[in-house]
Amino acid sequence: MPTETIPLTMCGVELLGHGDLDMLHYRDDLPVPTPQLGDVLIRVSAAGVNNTDLNLRTGWYAKHASEDDADENGGWREDAVTFPLIQGADVCGVIVAVGEGVSEQRLGQRIIVEPTLWEYHGQALEQPLYMGSDCPGGFAEYVVVPARHAFSVMTEASDIELAAVPCSSSAAENLLTRAAVGVTDRVLITGASGGVGSAAVQLAVARGAAVLAVAGANKAEAVRALGAEQVVARGTSLTAALGQNSVSVVIDLVGGAQFADLLAVLEPHGRYATSGAIAGALVELDLRTLYLKDLSMFGGTIIDKSVFPALVRRLEAGELRPPIAGVYPLQDIAAAQTAFAAKQHVGKLVLTP
Repeated sequence: MPTETIPLTMCGVELLGHGDLDMLHYRDDLPVPTPQLGDVLIRVSAAGVNNTDLNLRTGWYAKHASEDDADENGGWREDAVTFPLIQGADVCGVIVAVGEGVSEQRLGQRIIVEPTLWEYHGQALEQPLYMGSDCPGGFAEYVVVPARHAFSVMTEASDIELAAVPCSSSAAENLLTRAAVGVTDRVLITGASGGVGSAAVQLAVARGAAVLAVAGANKAEAVRALGAEQVVARGTSLTAALGQNSVSVVIDLVGGAQFADLLAVLEPHGRYATSGAIAGALVELDLRTLYLKDLSMFGGTIIDKSVFPALVRRLEAGELRPPIAGVYPLQDIAAAQTAFAAKQHVGKLVLTP
């Protein structure tokens, strides 16, 4: 296959530090990265927007930080974030160059990138790096990734749809995997209209589970269209709407004041799994509820190694089709993040370079 000409510079967005939208700096003179041992160079077609992007920018991950108190350790690890940083965990694109040890047969493949990297520049890692947080991500025209984490996907889905998959859908599939969701389960999913939530609805349905969802009242029809049997309006008492001990699994992407209600609707031996806290990270737990009901609780950040290959298979089987709420050019990233923070959309917002 003929190789395409790779420019020396590219457009991209650098995050200069923790803070407001003015920390996002669009440039057209960034150096195009060079693939090293075990790497491929991706020409980015589209990149999805995620909570992680906003959380890292604002320093939200620092446990002591308020919204107005971000510091240099505001990443999701304890280590300080290295700035400037190109964010973007969701990448769909085409392999245009390969590094040492990678077959040239991979040139021209349309791929999505597994955002949890267990290898980098040919070196195996004991703890993974996360795309767009620990290393450069997809908010640029080109990005280098380990070849083993670049997955070719045989699907009719568009580049925009595929860019909505890696971060959100792998987070959803990871939670469902850890909670061992199956055909006998009734699963309640909070934040069901968002990127992770909408993926969790579809993926839980694909596992044969009955799905209940929590979403804004104006988004109920869209969430039902994804496969939810019942949608409870956000802010409604869950015990009043569903009854105590009425679900076997809770996938919680919201946190906040409804936490006790979520545990109340879990049946004995139920499972609670979370990877989000947009309504509030600090919750009140009555330990008697936890141990008297024999509940199991799971957190999810690092994606289990079996999850992404399984996710690709579900994509290729047509069991997952992310809803797209909006598409923005990369230079309008501030508008995209503003719209994302407003939480008026269903599905994913995507940037195109």
